[in-house]
Amino acid sequence: MAEKLLEVKHLKKYFDTPRGKLHAVDDVSFSIEKGKTLGVVGESGCGKSTTGRCILRLIEPTSGEVIFNGQDITKLHPRDMKALRKDMQIIFQDPYASLDPRKTISQIISEPIIINKILTNKQDVEDRVHELMDTVGLAQRLVNTYPHELDGGRRQRIGIARALAMNPKFIVCDEPVSALDVSIQAQILNLLQDLQEKMELTFMFITHDLSVVNHFSDDIAVMYLGQLVEKAPAEELFAHPLHPYTKALFSAIPIPDPDDQSERIIIKGEITSPINLPDACHFAPRCQYCEENCHHGNPALVEVRPNHFVACSCVEEINAL
Repeated sequence: MAEKLLEVKHLKKYFDTPRGKLHAVDDVSFSIEKGKTLGVVGESGCGKSTTGRCILRLIEPTSGEVIFNGQDITKLHPRDMKALRKDMQIIFQDPYASLDPRKTISQIISEPIIINKILTNKQDVEDRVHELMDTVGLAQRLVNTYPHELDGGRRQRIGIARALAMNPKFIVCDEPVSALDVSIQAQILNLLQDLQEKMELTFMFITHDLSVVNHFSDDIAVMYLGQLVEKAPAEELFAHPLHPYTKALFSAIPIPDPDDQSERIIIKGEITSPINLPDACHFAPRCQYCEENCHHGNPALVEVRPNHFVACSCVEEINAL
């Protein structure tokens, strides 16, 4: 059995608002094996990015456990957490906003190396910066340029180089290609896959693009209103989507075939407010298969096929399992 690098258990993140508790992440549990990629998909506001930031403790979780390499990092002292950050990094969604406009590429990439005292000799730091630039496909002539002088693809490569600077084991990729052209997206995704093979990296890949997540991920988790509603290996999920929300998401994937007659599933109704959520299925108000029992108790994520988990009390009737 493969080694689990990361285990998330009952992770919650609530924000206080004038109207009550906003359930950004609501009892999320999953694990990622070493060297594998978990893709996380769902509509805007479902809690994908907040989950990733809670795992890294960029945002402090309300409750739950984040077990990294067998250690619950939610209980670590900030001093110990700082040392652990060498192994846990993030690639942000916006490759421009996440880079300091006052620093050159060399300064941006070398900053974590210097702060964490990975290397202390100036020449060694410069050599490491050049090595990282070669690794992510940045020309050496760009070493003293600033982010505003570069296009989106090169900016994102800087972000990747910065994330790799301390040889991490785990990287949260927070929609790293959503702001890029399609041709540049392919380059960045291929680069990440090559780096994963060479360095045995483990990824949590957050995205809206279902075609990308199918290509890039080993397992896929679908989120809705702060909760996982379905999780399965990528091939299994695309072959047999079982949750009504997952079915609707997949029906929206464009198919380049003018003769394709696949039915588009339209989700009706308004999304439930994430503030003071009731103890009921969060998707029930918009679900065409909703029954009376869906309004009484929030369904747990249960295994309905081998390694295929779904949170839906009507899943057997809907799919005739």
